[in-house]
Amino acid sequence: MPEDDIPLTGAVKDKLIRTKERWAAEGRLLTGTHGDPDRDRLPPGQTLVKDWPVLDLGVQPDVAKDRFRLRVEGLVENRIALDWDGFMALPQTEMVRDIHCVTQWSRYDNRFTGVLVRDLLAIAEPKPDARFVSLTCYDGYTTNLALDDFAEEDVMFAHAWEGEPLTRQHGGPVRLVLPKLYFWKSPKWVTRVELLAEDRPGFWEVRGYHNRGDPWMEERYG
Repeated sequence: MPEDDIPLTGAVKDKLIRTKERWAAEGRLLTGTHGDPDRDRLPPGQTLVKDWPVLDLGVQPDVAKDRFRLRVEGLVENRIALDWDGFMALPQTEMVRDIHCVTQWSRYDNRFTGVLVRDLLAIAEPKPDARFVSLTCYDGYTTNLALDDFAEEDVMFAHAWEGEPLTRQHGGPVRLVLPKLYFWKSPKWVTRVELLAEDRPGFWEVRGYHNRGDPWMEERYG
């Protein structure tokens, strides 16, 4: 269910979801090749674009900054519940990264600004048995990550792109950016992070998509 009764517009695109489930069953877009991120900038099967395509499940939450909350909980020593001012008071970092979507597009040199996950985890202090992460968004979307991937040095909760606040269509006010995995693992409108001992597959992972999603290994589907 959506979090905190945030207003939603649109409706879930059931046809789109069924189509993407069929893609997974058919192995659509797979080339059967692997790449090397140290050598190949464009992962196998990807097409370079200059725009930034808008993709979602059909529902877009309208998260006003005075209602925004980002929670970090589960297997942590210190639970975190940040409002907008608290989030923006944390150290801010800018990074330029390429992004890759499982629907076959890639976009180079995106400039994001936000709070590094490592800085949040330094406050939350994961417990020794924490190994996985479940992310929940204001539209009800979920995805899962290994804690090791989530804690990489260039993973951030971004609030700006190219020097401007993230638009609602692209996940504003805050989305995760995890550049080394397909972008469905970088969910929009994030509100809750739960650290877990056992993995908990999310929305697309239970619908045939890969549990990790490495673009250079073509981990599109499970």
